[in-house]
Amino acid sequence: MHLGNFQKENPGILTRFNFVGFSPRSSLQMKHNILARRPSDLNAGWAQRVVNCHFSHVTVSRVDLVSVDIGTTTRVRIAVEHDGPGTISRKWFVKLPSLAWRPRLITALPGLLHTETRFYNETAQAVPIAVPGFLAGQSKPGKGATLVLNDVTESGATAGNPDDALTADRATLVIKQLARLHARFWNKFDLMQKYAWLAGPIRQLEDHLGTALAVPLMKRGLRQAEKLIPFPLHAPAINYARQRRRAMRFLSGRPQTLVHHDCHPGNLFWSQSQPGLLDWQLVRFGEGIGDVAYFLATALTPEVRRNHEANLLTTYAEELTKCGIENIDSEILKQRYRAHLVYPFEAMVVSLAVGGMIKLETNRELIRRVATAVNDLDAFAAIPL
Repeated sequence: MHLGNFQKENPGILTRFNFVGFSPRSSLQMKHNILARRPSDLNAGWAQRVVNCHFSHVTVSRVDLVSVDIGTTTRVRIAVEHDGPGTISRKWFVKLPSLAWRPRLITALPGLLHTETRFYNETAQAVPIAVPGFLAGQSKPGKGATLVLNDVTESGATAGNPDDALTADRATLVIKQLARLHARFWNKFDLMQKYAWLAGPIRQLEDHLGTALAVPLMKRGLRQAEKLIPFPLHAPAINYARQRRRAMRFLSGRPQTLVHHDCHPGNLFWSQSQPGLLDWQLVRFGEGIGDVAYFLATALTPEVRRNHEANLLTTYAEELTKCGIENIDSEILKQRYRAHLVYPFEAMVVSLAVGGMIKLETNRELIRRVATAVNDLDAFAAIPL
């Protein structure tokens, strides 16, 4: 695909080559307060303040609420009428803190929406993969965060659903994009230093919180999942939860790169048959194969995954090599892939235990997929606990 044409035909999408929309601006530099707590706050006056961050002669006349989806965050689609040029988006996607108390508690303490807001302000332009165009973002500790993006549907893109089952061909496209993302930051210590905040106190707090809650949430999730998770997986899953800190050290001990860390099909969008990534709340430095494991375990049915898993891992290795990453050991890559399958398993079981993070039927389908992958490859045995 020629990215020049892609950008001309998709003005709501940001790639590393071009940014169409508003320029990123630090929350600390913003003169206009755009923090909002609930969808009803997203009125014409609020939208005017967003526009005023960048344009002084554009007037907002009306805001219509299109949809509200409550999960780990409150995700709001709005239609904005203004007298500005066509290059200024009229369909906005706004992320606010979750209105559901359990997801809000889990996500607020580690500041996940604060992290995503900072990602768009400081890091998004460096990633070689399509992400939504950035309009504005503001984050204040103790007061919340608000992120305003172009709605990718305005440019003809289609957002994925969490329980989409991808074909092998579509999965190949995603794997290639993940390889390009990972190669861009692969052991690049200058970039790790530039974006050191990704491994800072917020991530440490998230890890501490995850470890503290791991055992009770794992036990609760296993009970609620019932027969979706084979009984022989229960004991190793609880043992993993008890030794989660040790497991996380093992899973983060290989070549470091920027990882999305939440690559399920609902965090994809598709434009001209090419994938982009949404929802960067969990972005961090880690091992790239972890993104691959998360994606293949959640986005493919067990049948498709079994038939194409080996070829997709080969594609990932080949794409890394094309991007200049040398000495990729395919056998080590397969073993690391196997070990990293435990994280999407934990994520989906914990989501079920917390409740309200994703739709119940979707959560159960993703548990079925990831539990099958973990069982097929004996993933817990790949971590020395």
